[in-house]
Amino acid sequence: MQLLDRWGPDGCEPMSEAAALQWCDQLTRAHRENFTVLSGLMPEAMRAGACAVYAWCRWADDLADEAGGQDASIRLLQWWREELHACFEGRASHPVLIALRQAVAHHNLELAPFDALLDAFEHDQVCSRYETYEQVLGYCRGSAEPVGRIVLQLGAVEPTSRILQLSDQVCTGLQLVNHWQDVRRDLLERDRIYIPADAHDIDAFESRLRATCTQGHAPDRTFLGAYRQLIESLCERTRPLLEAAHELSELVPAGLAPMIWLFGQGGLSLLEGIEMHQYETALFRPRVSRWRKCMLLLQARRMRP
Repeated sequence: MQLLDRWGPDGCEPMSEAAALQWCDQLTRAHRENFTVLSGLMPEAMRAGACAVYAWCRWADDLADEAGGQDASIRLLQWWREELHACFEGRASHPVLIALRQAVAHHNLELAPFDALLDAFEHDQVCSRYETYEQVLGYCRGSAEPVGRIVLQLGAVEPTSRILQLSDQVCTGLQLVNHWQDVRRDLLERDRIYIPADAHDIDAFESRLRATCTQGHAPDRTFLGAYRQLIESLCERTRPLLEAAHELSELVPAGLAPMIWLFGQGGLSLLEGIEMHQYETALFRPRVSRWRKCMLLLQARRMRP
């Protein structure tokens, strides 16, 4: 948010395209979750575009969650949408949009997935609870599925109906497993609960969940056991979506297959981590270990043509 003084709604300092591309590359490298992008598995022709897309998403995410309040977030997201549309019209002044403009031109990217992502970020400002599992899936259709479609465009993949279906499943699975991983952080830092009400019948669920997350232990003898069963059931519903990456990796060009496979395996490994923590994500935030990441990378590299 400190960068808004230099690159914000009130004006942007000029930056060349080469410098903007380098800036986005550095931003991507600064976030460790991007081991897939930076592992060497991503085809070189996609890398600059992927970094620009990631930087755009990172900025949108921070504008949504770090602006200091709902009104400020909505205002800044609207500014970001205006900048996005200007980019697709061939005009850009913000460094991220300067880099994205090059990716749009080089990969013939479409505007619709980016607009859908911004819709999801705006939705987060006004909706923090979900009554049904279908509503959560509807949120993922805006917050996750567009990312997969952008990746397919970056990779020049022929978007058959089956490829799009599998891509949507994998991206939704990745979004869901992140929700089950981040229950504690989402509640305490953002006052959001993505666990749908129709997935459980736990009495006084929110108050008991908040007490558990805040205190570091369950408020009574029965809550944590019921919570474990709930998260386990949600993880099992998520698993088939992530397993769709196996079929998807067989349908995309050979150069993309290792990266797609790695996306799915990363999500499945996170499910395993949640299981290893006994599904107690109200107390802990499971992660994929560095050792596990290295093993997955080695396996994926063996798949390269």
